[in-house]
This record gives sequence, structure tokens and C-alpha cells, in this order.
Amino acid sequence: MKRITVFCGSSAGKNGKYSEEAFLLGKILAQKNIGVVYGGAKIGLMGAVADGALSEKGEVIGVIPDFLKTKEVAHTELSEMIVVESMHERKLKMHDLADGFIALPGGFGTMEELFEILTWGQLGLHKKPVGLLNIENFYQPLLDMLSQMTEQKFLKEINREMLLSDENIQSLLAKMEQYQAPETPKWILKSET
Repeated sequence: MKRITVFCGSSAGKNGKYSEEAFLLGKILAQKNIGVVYGGAKIGLMGAVADGALSEKGEVIGVIPDFLKTKEVAHTELSEMIVVESMHERKLKMHDLADGFIALPGGFGTMEELFEILTWGQLGLHKKPVGLLNIENFYQPLLDMLSQMTEQKFLKEINREMLLSDENIQSLLAKMEQYQAPETPKWILKSET
């Protein structure tokens, strides 16, 4: 993987461990010569990831919609800042620039980005790994919900397995390196009767 897109909050959250791990993720990616693509802000977990990578002189590309430049306080020290017109254009650009995706804790925006990129993978629009860095079990309720979706036959097990999860950065990256996308996109599969 040459670049990883990181989805995460523009807030730091109430647990200091979130920012520590976000910074460490950026640092480790830079040490492995993996570029960071993210939402372009200098605040919250977004800023921590960027600062971690920059502390090791890593490549950091921000992608920010024009209307959020002032609201999210754009980071000014990045390798590159790409300004786009819309949120959809932002996700598309972040997808195009990356070889994989990692979600850290966040709110609605993080969830929306995570699930759209998973849906694109489910439909066969990409074969890139998608991981959750499950800091302090932040994502356990979500993982439980995915198990419920699978048990209730709204989600196939093969698609459930597309979302990789680990509480350790190195372990998550190892899982992402070994990831094999499902061969058949969802829309081609015959329905079960």
C-alpha cells in the first residue's frame, strides 16, 4: 500500500487515547513510507493523524471541500491540499488516491465515509482493504450491529468480512496487507431462496 485514506473525527473526543492513537497511526504510516490521505483539517483526530505523519516527514494529502475550509480550519503544513467542490467529490478523490482505508473514532461524517466506501467494495467498484482501528473498543457496538445484520440475513458473511478490525495499528495494517476482496460483487449474486 502506497497511501491509506484515514476517516476520522474533526473533534478529539473525550478520551485522550483517541488522539494518541491517531498521532501514532500517522507516525507509523510515515515510517512505513505509506502516505496519508485525509480530510484536510488541523483539528481533532484529523489533525492528530496529519501531525503524526508530518513528524516523520511523511506524505500527507488533505482533501477538503471549499465550503469547509474555514469551518474545519484547513491544515497549512501538508504535502498537498486538494480543494474540491462537494462532499461526494471529496470521497471520490480520497478513494482514487488511496490503496486502502482506515476509520478511527468519529461521528456522522466518519460513519458515512466508512459505509459508502464499504458499499463501493461490496458492489465491486474497488478491491481495497477497509479497516477499523478499534481504539478502546469504540467500535464494538458497530461490530455487534454488523453481526446482527449478518444473523438477520441483511448482510452476507463474505461481505461482513470485508471490514477488518483490530485495536492494534500494526496488526490492522498486517490484516490489510493480506486482504483479498470477494470475487463476486453483490449485484451479481443470485438471491438465496
